[in-house]
Amino acid sequence: MQDLVELLRSNPYPGRGIVVGADRVYYFIMGRSVNSRNRIFAETDDGIRTEAHDPALVEDPSLIIYHPVRVMGEDLVITNGDQTDTIVEKNDFFAGCMAREYEPDAPNFTPRISAIVHPGWSFELSILKHGDDGRCIREFFAYEGADDGMGYFISTYQGDGSPLPSFAGEPIPVKLADPDEVWDALNADNKVSLYANIEGEVKLYNKNLGD
Repeated sequence: MQDLVELLRSNPYPGRGIVVGADRVYYFIMGRSVNSRNRIFAETDDGIRTEAHDPALVEDPSLIIYHPVRVMGEDLVITNGDQTDTIVEKNDFFAGCMAREYEPDAPNFTPRISAIVHPGWSFELSILKHGDDGRCIREFFAYEGADDGMGYFISTYQGDGSPLPSFAGEPIPVKLADPDEVWDALNADNKVSLYANIEGEVKLYNKNLGD
């Protein structure tokens, strides 16, 4: 098992990441461009959405403005894109993910990562990524839960690069940390926002708002 804080500190650009543990969910976004960095998390009636911090700086909102977190019945859906809405509209995590594919941002072809947390903290994770032949590879991982103090981490990228290398392998078992520690561990230049939900208690961190 890896230490989540050390894992994040050692990677300057995991991109967007989801951590699901025994009692908590973390979702963070990072950015290298002005367009990506010009964002904040804002609460909604059923979760959160990304918003432009300075509307005048928005270049292309299509892949940066979305609902990362929404409630679906008794479940919580967390994703790195507008597939959140697809999953909720279909009322089915698997069907929603099967209806989508990786992001159309060549040459990176950013993976779509998604999670659903059920009552009792069983959960599923998914990644939709670009195959060498151009077809979409859809991977799903189902967990009956996690031991206290540990969780599973998945991100869009394995690190920085050009093009950016997609996450590979299974979600990583990690030793959990408090939200403040996770926020501090993210690269200071590239981090943008963090959503933390511990047993239903939500806290948002936004670099553009001084956090």
